[in-house]
Amino acid sequence: MRIRSRWKNKGRARTLEENAGALAFIEWRIAGKALLNLENEGFQTDTQMQRLDVLQELTAFLVHVTDRLVHGDLDEEQRRKFIVALALKIADTYHDNRVDVEGRGQDFRPGFIEVLNQRMADYAEFSFDDGEPGYAFKRYLGERVTNTMGEKDRKWISDQVMEIEIPEMMKTLKKGLKDLFETGRAEQAPAAQVGEGD
Repeated sequence: MRIRSRWKNKGRARTLEENAGALAFIEWRIAGKALLNLENEGFQTDTQMQRLDVLQELTAFLVHVTDRLVHGDLDEEQRRKFIVALALKIADTYHDNRVDVEGRGQDFRPGFIEVLNQRMADYAEFSFDDGEPGYAFKRYLGERVTNTMGEKDRKWISDQVMEIEIPEMMKTLKKGLKDLFETGRAEQAPAAQVGEGD
């Protein structure tokens, strides 16, 4: 998947929040591409809400993986600031998409953040070695996505997520994270290291 992941003006340092905002856009696109791949493989989604539920699971996974990837490259305060900004920006995007489906009148961000916080706690229990999620980590995402999709070919969804979608998502995420920090060097950690390992 091709993404724009480099800042144009390389001479200007970017804040953690700016990098988080750009990464949120990239992560939403990564999740959208994975959802499209699932649909193109014939897995069933019937409504826009069902699609948004899948996107919520995929982005929660991506936010948690990002947290693991920047661990050790950002100090604790920088890491917290970066992940909170990333989560809030994705929550904004989720909210805007829910409004498109259901109309105005409700703030959908708190519900998204609640699910995200639960997933962050769930994924924290799983291994993440050499910059890659372990088997149980991947299996959990496969199960979460399976639970949000339709009945058609349901037993194969988890395999598709684990074997095809996660490796592709990880590759694109790591590239995006590395490029953003390299081209938008800010007050944060050594940019060349971000996203290279645990």
